[in-house]
Formats: sequence, C-alpha cells, structure tokens
Amino acid sequence: MNLTNILVLFGGLIVVSSIAWFFWGPRKSGIRAAVTSSGYQEAMILVKGGYTPDVIIVQHGKPVRLNFRREETAACSEMVVLDQFGKSARLPTGEIVPVEFLPEQPGEYDFACQMGMLRGKVIVE
Repeated sequence: MNLTNILVLFGGLIVVSSIAWFFWGPRKSGIRAAVTSSGYQEAMILVKGGYTPDVIIVQHGKPVRLNFRREETAACSEMVVLDQFGKSARLPTGEIVPVEFLPEQPGEYDFACQMGMLRGKVIVE
C-alpha cells in the first residue's frame, strides 16, 4: 500500500464513522415545554424534513399545547398523529396548528406523520 491508498482508507473510515454517529449516536435530551399564563405547557415545533425539536418534556396532569408550523410541501408532513392521545391534525404549509391534550400518566409518547417517517416524542414526567 502506498501513502495515497492509506489516506483514502482513513478518509473513508472517518466518513463512515461520522455517518454512523449521526444516525445511531446519542440523541439530545429534548426541550421542556414553557408554561403559559393560561396554564398550558406549550412548545413550538417546526416541521421541515423532520420535527424540530423532536423531543418535548412536559409534566403530567397539566394541559399541553404543541404548536406545529410546517415549512415544506412534502406529502408525508401534511399531518401529525399523536395516536396515544387520540389526536391528529392537518398541517397546512406556513400555518401554525395547535394540538392540545392532557397527559394523565408519566411515560414516553410518540408522535409522527401519517406515514410514520417523521417522528417525535413527548416525555411526560
């Protein structure tokens, strides 16, 4: 092996390691929903190639309002489904759509697009 082959091999290993870290590395812990004067725990979620933030932390027994703003036109992101809370909503592009629910039990609850490709999580403490 000459020097060029060694450099290409190490460069390839670095690229593969970076991709693996991006997809399977540790996730962010999420953001805590802010409590508004109306008593809702509220968070704004941007829908653009995924949900940002994709993990929302709330307290049980207090109402939650997740405000979704869709900034893309992909068919997959047209709807958000919070199956365990029995909620879903259409997300028109450029509009803020609130989804309200009352988490009664602590746990982790998923939300996703109707195809299940975009995913997020509500952590109820």
